[in-house]
Amino acid sequence: MKNATFRQLRIFSEAARQSSFAEAARVLHLTPPAVSMQIKELESQVGLPLFERNGRQVQLTTAGEYVLVYARRILAGLKDAEDAVARLRKLEAGQLAIGMVSTAKYFLPRLLAEFRREHPAVEIKLVTGNREQLVALLHGGDVDIAIMGRPPKELATRAEPFAAQPHVFVAPCGHPLAGQGTVLPQQLREQPFVMREAGSGTRAALEQFLEQQRVSLSIVMEMDSNETIKQAVMAGMGLSFLSLHTVGLELRHGLIAVLDVHGTPVTRAWNCVHTLSKLLSPAAEAFRYFILERGEAFLAEQFGRPVVA
Repeated sequence: MKNATFRQLRIFSEAARQSSFAEAARVLHLTPPAVSMQIKELESQVGLPLFERNGRQVQLTTAGEYVLVYARRILAGLKDAEDAVARLRKLEAGQLAIGMVSTAKYFLPRLLAEFRREHPAVEIKLVTGNREQLVALLHGGDVDIAIMGRPPKELATRAEPFAAQPHVFVAPCGHPLAGQGTVLPQQLREQPFVMREAGSGTRAALEQFLEQQRVSLSIVMEMDSNETIKQAVMAGMGLSFLSLHTVGLELRHGLIAVLDVHGTPVTRAWNCVHTLSKLLSPAAEAFRYFILERGEAFLAEQFGRPVVA
């Protein structure tokens, strides 16, 4: 593999992440034939196939899985070297990779827009996933900073809270529990629930609350999308438990009601997380300071205090 190029390794790594040459081409702003050609050249260097082709989808071979481990190490090392040089040059430029849990999409893009106005030379790559996926991205060095709720215990990280994240029970407007005042957790047992998937921070917050209250719920459906869950709640399919930061628009327009459940809101922190082994670039450090200094005030301005029906 001595003649393999960094470009080939980047394309190979992205194709492995997307399980698709076409998706890798879209992310890297290349054509699918260009991606296929670079993969073939890398495979000729290795002397073994790296992917099994199955229509538009591809899957790593055993050789591909081994090569991916080392390719990511090489690319992470190269990124660290670039960051170190940037520090020496004191430039707040270059690429900044940020990971966020899906709940953060309701506020982080607007914060990033403000950050970009102050740091126009920074090119931002934003990746969305659930908590488990972000932990994997941090572990692989694929993101510089992750914005998430519960920080990982599996990795040596620096997790800095920058704002409160209240979680509440929500119901369709007109639901009997929405107009009765304080709701006891035990009253939720008889209600159908539409919930986030296992592995998400929202689900973990709910499970911790239920354990403390010694209550179990009837979960009739799991979804990995806050938007789909909100639509299901508004359609009367069931109640749910969501971050207050995901339902601001619906509350303002009277489309969803927040239940006054005893013991809620369940408040957790938004955290800015990076691995201790990673040397942050000036761009990443600038964003870290930005989110720590302005995140709380921005969320308070946008969402205010929890609203109870």
